[in-house]
Amino acid sequence: MTGEQGIVSAIRFDLRRLHDTWMELVYPRQRNTENTVLGKWQPEGLVSTAGYRLWSAVGVPLISLAYPLALFGVIVRFQARRLDSTAARLGVIGTVLLATLLWGGLTALARFKLNLAPGGVLAVGAASAVAVVSAALAVTFRSVGGRVTTVLLSYPFAMTALFLPPVVAALYSRDFAAVVFPRSDWLARWLLDNVLDVAGISRYLVRNFERQGLAYAGMWFGIAVPVGWVLGVLVTLADFVKPE
Repeated sequence: MTGEQGIVSAIRFDLRRLHDTWMELVYPRQRNTENTVLGKWQPEGLVSTAGYRLWSAVGVPLISLAYPLALFGVIVRFQARRLDSTAARLGVIGTVLLATLLWGGLTALARFKLNLAPGGVLAVGAASAVAVVSAALAVTFRSVGGRVTTVLLSYPFAMTALFLPPVVAALYSRDFAAVVFPRSDWLARWLLDNVLDVAGISRYLVRNFERQGLAYAGMWFGIAVPVGWVLGVLVTLADFVKPE
């Protein structure tokens, strides 16, 4: 019972914090005013009070939609911080070396072990080179930029660095495809039906990319940017609702 009450209290706190953030978009002194001298700003007069309450009411359904996204953002943030912590310890040079070792190993595997279709080794090598550069750019933009730069640039480059080489390798190897493509297809369908099901993004990708053959590479390249943006926005929302 105590545990359930704690969960309910935590949810109430998060919702109140999110609602205060919404109110502060228009009105001053709405967030973190409990221990301040002035306290929370309150409207004066009939018109001001009506506008204040109307804005508050408008925020309720929006917050009901945003809160589950914020909770998902907390999960994404946990994984992103693990990657970010590793990249911070390694630095740009260390990250480049690690990516080179990882995807260079995949290229060597493609050259000497995997039975690839013609052009496969070159394609995997090119994808690995793109992934290494993307990893360096992701760390660089994360280090030198602010939140906006991180969301707009660092996250998409990180997605490319993580997913592009194995997807391209699977295009030229039946054995590799048997492992990568089923999971890739499941992840692609989940991303299209959930993360990218806003503003018509998923419909555009479905019309322009098929989840088969060479379209896999185009699909992953095509969704790396919007997925990176969406994940970055979710992490930003989580930071507002649950900073710790």
